[in-house]
Amino acid sequence: MERLKLLWDFRGPDAHKIALHHEVHLKEYAFAKALKTPITGVLDVSLDHSVAFLVVDRDAMKPIRDALKPHRGQLYNEK
Repeated sequence: MERLKLLWDFRGPDAHKIALHHEVHLKEYAFAKALKTPITGVLDVSLDHSVAFLVVDRDAMKPIRDALKPHRGQLYNEK
């Protein structure tokens, strides 16, 4: 099954803190919607840019995208 990584970008001096908080909400959403094997996390791109992400199966992506409005998405490689 192909998986997609939905990403939310946060910028500024509090970017990391905000991304961590956003990840909490992504986990709550995944639990509430009983998503299959969701993966969440936070990546720090720089001191002023952090990304919260949610990995989902491609067939589940559209309703999640429409509800949560990620800034961007990409294919997920499990390496």
